[in-house]
Formats: sequence, structure tokens, C-alpha cells
Amino acid sequence: MTRRIVVLTAGLSQPSSTRLLADRLTDAVTTQVSARGEAASVEVIELRELAHDLATTMTTGGLPTPAVEAARETVAAADAVIAVTPVFAASYSGLFKMFVDVLDPESIAGMPVLIAATAGTARHQLVLDHALRPLFSYLRAAVVPTGVFAATDDFGGPGSQDLGHRISRAAGELATAVVAAGVEGFGQEARRRSVRGVTAGEVTDFEDLLAGLGQ
Repeated sequence: MTRRIVVLTAGLSQPSSTRLLADRLTDAVTTQVSARGEAASVEVIELRELAHDLATTMTTGGLPTPAVEAARETVAAADAVIAVTPVFAASYSGLFKMFVDVLDPESIAGMPVLIAATAGTARHQLVLDHALRPLFSYLRAAVVPTGVFAATDDFGGPGSQDLGHRISRAAGELATAVVAAGVEGFGQEARRRSVRGVTAGEVTDFEDLLAGLGQ
């Protein structure tokens, strides 16, 4: 079976350290999926190329342009997502958030997601757990335990070996989650229906609650 991996990368420059990290994560994930006896196809969405379309979508009442709609459909059809953003003002970039904001809130429910970020110094590394993880948890994605942060010094500097270890560990977690979903026979759509079903079952109408109290 071939797993569809979608990579969201929000780097603004060329070359981009954010794209570099995304490529290293992608290579590690495809290798780890292959090691588990499966194949992986990769589709990369460069959010920089959607900047004007995202602005148009946001300023026309949320009506997506064809390019934005195509990107939304690509994400919704994925088996897993690798999401990488540069850090701006202690959080994910505005461009990255704009794309997340135009996604169907149900489109990645239950989907395995690997989060990653880049910045100039290591002092921004808390962005993973203070910004990115809550964002995808809100969308009910299945965020893997290990996030990957890379400062400039991690690319070829003293921290490069540790970065390699973090990439390998995170890729292994994502590959395991993706392959396990297929082995269990639920598949992408079934998994999302299950997630939605569990949520719907947990909600009790407020009037019923009051009726149960004799109100």
C-alpha cells in the first residue's frame, strides 16, 4: 500500500532552512515507512506560493481560489502531514496560520501530524509545545509525541548530530502511526468517521441535561 504524505512548508526565502528541514523530515519518514514494508508518495505544498491566493481567500469571505481549494483537497486526501514553519514573534508565521485557517476544520481530524519549526536561535524552541501542538490539537489531529525544532546552528554546527536523532525519532513515530492505521483496516475516511463519531457521542443536548434535573 502507498501512503500519501503531504508536507506543508512556510519558509519565505530561497534557499530556506524551513524547506531544508522539511526535506530532511520527508526523507526520514519515507525511509521509515519503507522499512515497515509500505511505500510512500510525497506532495509538498510551498505556502509561499499561495500567499496572494490566501490573502484573496481571507478578504473575500472565505471563498477559496482554485489554488487554495486544490491545496485544501490535497491535505484532506493525505494519510499524514508534516508541518514546518519558521518562528516569527515567538510563534508560527502568519502565512502558516492563514493556511490552517482556511482548512476544513474536520479535514485532518485523526490524521497523524508531525510538527516542526526553525528559528535563528534555540531560545524559540518552545514554539512547538506552546503554539504548534495546541493548534493541531484544536483541529483534533493526532500529533506525534516528538516535534522537531532546528536553530541555525543545528544545520552543520555542533547541534547537527542531535538534530539528526530528533528527525529520526519523529519520523519513526509518524511512520508507525501511518502504517498502523492501514494495518488495523480502518483507513483514512473510517478513522475520521470514528473520530467524529466519538465526539458526537460525547455531546449531550443541554435541554436533556436540564430535563434530567427536573428543570
